[in-house]
Amino acid sequence: MAKPYSVDLRERVASAVGRDGMSRQAAARRFGVAASTAIHWVKRFSETGSLAPGQIGGHCEKKIFGAHHEWLVQRCQGREFKLRGLVAELAERGVVVSYRTVWKFVHASSSVIRTQVS
Repeated sequence: MAKPYSVDLRERVASAVGRDGMSRQAAARRFGVAASTAIHWVKRFSETGSLAPGQIGGHCEKKIFGAHHEWLVQRCQGREFKLRGLVAELAERGVVVSYRTVWKFVHASSSVIRTQVS
């Protein structure tokens, strides 16, 4: 994943635009960043007063949780299944997920599913 530019570089670009009166494009060329980046930094500073980078990435909530999680564990324990079949069964229950999501769920829950079946 990409790292954010340093706060020092952000301050130099914003300072060149604000204090020195340089255009955003000229400041971008001078400091070796994209013009859109300089525009974004100056806009961010004028709106928030900060040049600190925002959050990159983050936690993504699982789509199969709560009652659907419990149902799917019981369903996998109850009888044989195919992943595409589980995708269709979840869709009937109002949970639209991809094949990959179901695969990851079954893979992560395989020890629970096997332990309780034995």
